[in-house]
Amino acid sequence: MRQLAALSPSQSIRSRTCFTILRACKIWIAKQKKPDQEMAARAATGKAGLLQVFSVIGQKMEWAMNQGEADRTAVIIGGGQAGAEAATLLRQNRFEGGIMLIGSEPCLPYMRPPLSKSFLARETGKESLIYKAAAAYERAGVELRLGAAVAEIDRIAKQVRLSSGEALGYGKLVIATGGRARKLPVPGSDLPNIFYLRTIADVEDLQPHMEAQRRLVIAGGGYIGLEAAAVAVKRGLAVTVLEAAPRVLARVTAPDVSSFYESIHRGAGVDIRTGVTVTGFAAGEDGAAVTVECGGGQKFAADFVLIGIGLTPNTELAEQAGLDVDDGIVVDAASRSSDPDIYAIGDCAKHAHHGFLRRRIRLESVPNALEQARAAAAAITGRAIPEAPAPWFWSDQYDLKLQMVGLSDGYDELAIRGKMESCSFVAFYLKEGVVIAADSVNRAGDFMAAKRIIGERMAIPRVRLADEAAPLKSLLQKAAA
Repeated sequence: MRQLAALSPSQSIRSRTCFTILRACKIWIAKQKKPDQEMAARAATGKAGLLQVFSVIGQKMEWAMNQGEADRTAVIIGGGQAGAEAATLLRQNRFEGGIMLIGSEPCLPYMRPPLSKSFLARETGKESLIYKAAAAYERAGVELRLGAAVAEIDRIAKQVRLSSGEALGYGKLVIATGGRARKLPVPGSDLPNIFYLRTIADVEDLQPHMEAQRRLVIAGGGYIGLEAAAVAVKRGLAVTVLEAAPRVLARVTAPDVSSFYESIHRGAGVDIRTGVTVTGFAAGEDGAAVTVECGGGQKFAADFVLIGIGLTPNTELAEQAGLDVDDGIVVDAASRSSDPDIYAIGDCAKHAHHGFLRRRIRLESVPNALEQARAAAAAITGRAIPEAPAPWFWSDQYDLKLQMVGLSDGYDELAIRGKMESCSFVAFYLKEGVVIAADSVNRAGDFMAAKRIIGERMAIPRVRLADEAAPLKSLLQKAAA
């Protein structure tokens, strides 16, 4: 055993596996009432027969060792930030088994937020999107299977089967399959000049159309739609945003903040139309243009259309495997699914009971995905599970940095700190006197203070939050006291 201690993790695992197999063989032989007749016959033929016996034993031992390796392997399905973070964190947490990351896209795991911002604007290249360099995976001993699609999870055999037919064993499985752009199910949605934005390939298909004077209609006034609108109008396109709700960003902000962003976009030349529902698309006479048909008979002419109406979680593999799925793979505080050996993280996962929000919810944000990756890596390696923080999000539009912490639904008071016309303010949301969320525009310092206020569930009167004469730090001290 002293020699084993000096071995590398992989060598140590193999050595212990051999000892386990040999011990099991001795027990098995001792229990046999009769020797294996085939092996005995081969042994009787002399040296050649003995070699054949050893060959058979070697094959059985190799199979057993492969099974042992699979039992100690962590397989991660999904090549996004969550999957990449889980892979490297496992090794940082001293996971000794094999680690395999399977990604359906051919490139290294990359960051998606810049896709609708700097990458769409051609301000940055693909290289800047890469989350971790190839060397990081090499140092961590992570095997990358890029451009490979998983077709099935076999929970009984503890294997994932690729679309190529190859079966890969696992001891622990992490599902980080993310989501895909939600499709708009209306007639004509399959026309060639209608686009979605979720992957590098999506943006590369869209970029050649982003030329000045062209007409772009965007269906959806959420983060993706407004970020793309900001990029397009700055490039000289004629941009129209169609939002079915009465205001943009309706699901995530107060009416005051929605009005602020609508005024910013209109001031930049974007035609914002709210309360408009897209009902279909029709090809133009020349085949190059498209008519966007809406409720009430409204029509909008476009050279191309971008649809940004949300995300659909990729849960099909989990559903086929019989895991608990409810608009996301249901997981506990450790990111563990209904199968104790399978974890789910990121946009495809749904908190059964979020530790901070204290509710059942699926969150679509990079910070949440990374937090879930940390929880899964900690659980797999037997470490303490970190507490879930208040969720936070961000969006870049023009020269505005919007940073949001907490969830504002159910608020009963709103405090605006700063002046919206100066494009520098914080909107604080209160519920029963407690600050539950904040939207910060171009106020990075105040945002950090807001994260603490919300994270500690501080009760601060609305008038004090709005009073810029009192620094936020002083409010923190008084609330803590």
